Amino acid sequence: MSKRGNPGANALANIISGIVEQKSDAPLVLDFGIITENYSLKTNTFPLPIPKSEYSVCRCVTYDPGVPLTQTYNDGAHSHPNAGFGGSHVHDVRLPEKMYWIRPGDKVLVAWVQDEAVVVDLVYRGDIVAG
Repeated sequence: MSKRGNPGANALANIISGIVEQKSDAPLVLDFGIITENYSLKTNTFPLPIPKSEYSVCRCVTYDPGVPLTQTYNDGAHSHPNAGFGGSHVHDVRLPEKMYWIRPGDKVLVAWVQDEAVVVDLVYRGDIVAG
């Protein structure tokens, strides 16, 4: 009886072993960063500022406060408290200032996708946004 083993099982074991080794050596995937005065990105783990042309930003943190996010539909006449009868009209819906686009000094959450930094969102201390 031969003790060669199963070649398929050996190949699978080698693949799994390689994946485990890659995972243990894998770089940090999420990071914190600060947007500098010239809009470059400095992260906690990358030693040099990343120019704004060399990192990406998720759409949700590029909102322009000068443009309404959306408008309500023209739903007929309704009144507003302390404003009297308003007639038929629409409302611009805008994001709160804390959700505007990134600015110098903002702390951001950064995801590393291969070798590219992607700003995912703004990060605030808990006492700033909590009740």
